[in-house]
Amino acid sequence: MNLSVGSLIDSGFPDTLERLCRRHRVPLSALELEVTESGVMVDPQQAIRVLGNLAAKGFTLAIDDFGTGFSSLAYLRNLPVSIVKIDKSFVLDLPHSDPDARIVRGTIELVHGLGKRVIAEGVETPEALAFLARVGCDAGQGYLWSPALPATDLDLWLQQRNVPNPQDGLAIHD
Repeated sequence: MNLSVGSLIDSGFPDTLERLCRRHRVPLSALELEVTESGVMVDPQQAIRVLGNLAAKGFTLAIDDFGTGFSSLAYLRNLPVSIVKIDKSFVLDLPHSDPDARIVRGTIELVHGLGKRVIAEGVETPEALAFLARVGCDAGQGYLWSPALPATDLDLWLQQRNVPNPQDGLAIHD
């Protein structure tokens, strides 16, 4: 679930979301809440407080589109997120773009060093998948598996999907 800037500055949002999840019997850990770097930068101190509250309640937090915004290493260190999603602009030309390959490899090493998981967005080719698996990326998402689908098509996709070989070493992040 993508969080808006408004959610990041609303100190009551974590309690409201927790109440909704409990009312509808959704485990808090079942929701992955995504924030963009630029969304956090609107009011960094307040965003960190709200995200800290969400993390303390048990929600899974992720930074989306990492590398396209302010990419402050201080915020990466201080944000209570457990997942960093590398933006597709760095993934689309893998493994053929040496600068992108270096950025992705370095980002994975840095993020793992901070004890967080890495998901690559925009995985579209088996070659990119193989590269990401070789450099230790934890999971990927992209058109290699499926474009975005309406909810009504999800059951059919789950029954028919052609999943790349698990030996490729990269989990699918649906």
